Amino acid sequence: MLFLRAILSLALTAGAMPAFAQKVDPFAQAPNHLRRYTECMQLARSEPLKALPLAEKWKAEGGGLGARHCVAIAMFESGRFVAAATQLEMIERDMGTDRPGVRAELLVQAGQAWLEANQAENAAAAQSRALQLKPADADLYIDRGLSHAAMRSWPRAISDFDSALRIQPDKVEFLVLRAAAWRNAGDAAKALADANLALKRAPDHSEALLEHGFALLARGDRTGANTDFTKVLKVVPPGSDAAKRAQLGLRGEQPGAEAAPVANRPPKP
Repeated sequence: MLFLRAILSLALTAGAMPAFAQKVDPFAQAPNHLRRYTECMQLARSEPLKALPLAEKWKAEGGGLGARHCVAIAMFESGRFVAAATQLEMIERDMGTDRPGVRAELLVQAGQAWLEANQAENAAAAQSRALQLKPADADLYIDRGLSHAAMRSWPRAISDFDSALRIQPDKVEFLVLRAAAWRNAGDAAKALADANLALKRAPDHSEALLEHGFALLARGDRTGANTDFTKVLKVVPPGSDAAKRAQLGLRGEQPGAEAAPVANRPPKP
């Protein structure tokens, strides 16, 4: 699971995933409704088991979409991922054709929940619907690409990373994700090309150095790879996931033999 945690960390630093439940419109009808929604969501993120019955009560009292959204977030934060994903998709569906930006964000959140439930296919489906609403959103392509990576569908993952890079060509983290996908797809040359480009833009980027090293290792250049891994150990905290991956590389081992890079990125409040 070492590689999974590394991709999780990279995806979070890429800025691809918004804080869970913070960007969705509060469905406010009045100041009192907004205040109750805000308080409910804060409690859902901090004490979800306490928030859930309160949100359910508010829903029964006619709290509408705001109450239903708070229920979904409390479910997610308490580990009821399938229920949360289902609730979020129902809210989006019940909104009809109004407010496409809000609906897209609800589908993003549903995708996160499906991934937490280890149902990457459902996550990709939700993300595809979100992309229909926001087709120029690079982050959504990254989300879906990582879901495809979770299914080890490397051509689809690479295609999504390509799309994200067409929208944001200077995003180093996107290049690193595509490098990892190329490497797992068995194309070390293309992985190395992406890692080289990432390092040209950010010479001390630890994940870019790691991907560069693993691509060199795959091509049989143990000396060059060790240079990258040694540099990583100088710039990351001891015991971090990046340090563990660098040590793995120094032993001549590749990450990902037992797991694919996935977007299993638990959203944080």
